[in-house]
Amino acid sequence: MASSDAGTPYEFEYQVFLSYRGPDTRTGITDYLYTCLDDAGIRVYRDDEELRMGERIDGSLLQAIDNSRIYIPIFSRNYASSSWYLRELSQIVANTLKSEGNKEILPIFYGVAPDDVELKTPLYDDALQKLNERFGKEQVDAWRKALSEVDVTKGWEAHDYTG
Repeated sequence: MASSDAGTPYEFEYQVFLSYRGPDTRTGITDYLYTCLDDAGIRVYRDDEELRMGERIDGSLLQAIDNSRIYIPIFSRNYASSSWYLRELSQIVANTLKSEGNKEILPIFYGVAPDDVELKTPLYDDALQKLNERFGKEQVDAWRKALSEVDVTKGWEAHDYTG
């Protein structure tokens, strides 16, 4: 990342990276949030806006995560049932921890409670147990750790979105 003369130690390709489970939130809260941020002149990464047909999703996505300043994971009912979103979240958490305060996570709990993300309820815990069968304990423990790192951040609870 390049130095900036504007007083910020880093310059980022994206100011905000949205992490969300498409079928749960894409046409609702995610679309609304993206539009509001974009209308305000904020450079936002949203996978369906930035990925081009034929691009490798994993490489492009990881690069976008690395080149973002603020991460907004939108935790929804099915977010933890996807290994893809949990890998994305792990990368987000790793980037935030090594950034020495230059990156931050601002979670939104959409139709879920922070207790779900903290694995204090069966919702996310059961999803991770099912993934354990496919990916193994070591990988699932890494995802559990990423979820617990995000949960220490105060987020917003959104129970309904009516647009």
